Amino acid sequence: MHAASKRSALTTARLGSALEALYARVPLGMRLGLDAMRAACTNAGNPERSFDVVHVAGTNGKGSTCAMVESMARAAGKKTGLYTSPHLCRFAERIRIDGEPLSDEALADVLERALAIGPELSFFETATLAAFLAFREHRVDLAVIEVGIGGRLDATNVVPRPRVAAITRVAFDHMDRLGNTLEEIAREKAGIAKSGVPMVLGPMAPEVRAAALEVALGAGALPIVMGDDPDAVTRDAIELALGGTYQHDNARIASRIARELGIPEAARREGLARTSWPGRFEPIDLKNGPLRGSWILDGAHNPDGARSLVLALADRAEPAAPGAIVFGALADKAWSEMLDVLASLPCPRIYVAPRGRAATDPALLAAHAPGHVAASLPSALAHARALVNGSAPIVVCGSLYLVGEARAQLLSLPEDPPVSL
Repeated sequence: MHAASKRSALTTARLGSALEALYARVPLGMRLGLDAMRAACTNAGNPERSFDVVHVAGTNGKGSTCAMVESMARAAGKKTGLYTSPHLCRFAERIRIDGEPLSDEALADVLERALAIGPELSFFETATLAAFLAFREHRVDLAVIEVGIGGRLDATNVVPRPRVAAITRVAFDHMDRLGNTLEEIAREKAGIAKSGVPMVLGPMAPEVRAAALEVALGAGALPIVMGDDPDAVTRDAIELALGGTYQHDNARIASRIARELGIPEAARREGLARTSWPGRFEPIDLKNGPLRGSWILDGAHNPDGARSLVLALADRAEPAAPGAIVFGALADKAWSEMLDVLASLPCPRIYVAPRGRAATDPALLAAHAPGHVAASLPSALAHARALVNGSAPIVVCGSLYLVGEARAQLLSLPEDPPVSL
């Protein structure tokens, strides 16, 4: 065996072992609380203090917003880190340097170190520490960090004082952790506010905004409420690489964050025009094979996301109505409301269980809104394709984990096990 082949085999084995150890921590869930994470960061020499940070919370849109900010910062010549969750296909997608997922060797290294430094950390806490270690190791100028759940007690909230914080949208999700009203959820998300730090607040109902503002002002943050803004991004003013009407609000938030960072307008425009963020109203056109045709992948994992998907479909220049919908949802999501929203789209539905944590039984979905129940995603995709003739797209939605699996199937991509954390 050549030396390069030996190194590759060793790296593959190391990464496999590290991921296996990391996945063994999944039963701890996404633990809320900062004590364990702070202790681990101290033991690691506080890597989270080694770079500037943009910290983004929100129910929907935070991942897209983070991707846009990172792209704009890179266009301005900054060395960037990006930390998001969950991954669609490969775990390495969660930790990116200059827009690229960590190499297998670099990922194995930071995971091994994070696992050793914090033996009591949960899956998400360990992944977050690994990201901090990677960003310090690669000497990034700016790390764009997406909150996992909520904000106040999320593992990412150990960052001491970000350059800018933001909340994209507030909608119902994770109510068992964050509260049963939008105001309660907004307060939890606003818990990332820090004294003297600009905090951009995206579109919110007045009472929800008031709850977020109360927390932000109490922390001494400097709120920036998105409203009538002379620098607002509109669909007529700028080219967006990402499809979907809802991305215009995300682009406005990202552009305002970039302004606060001092990123020039030309770099902001270039970054928005080049942003890549798969699985969010992502068109895929297959030219060959049994699944050839038009597909749209969109997470749409809660009612607010489902409404955004319907609006985005209506706004398409091409045929708006999908030919079929492949839908699956996790059991703890508001799937009945999601299906009620999607009822406005008159097309066949194929239901399938996403991988990850407990999924909603597809038979329950079909009982709520008639459709075909598929035993697996490959059979769901094949059944949908058999139903659709012409150019109408097939939409896969309801869960990012389902979208990730579908993306791997359609594009023949390698996969790591999904983790709904």
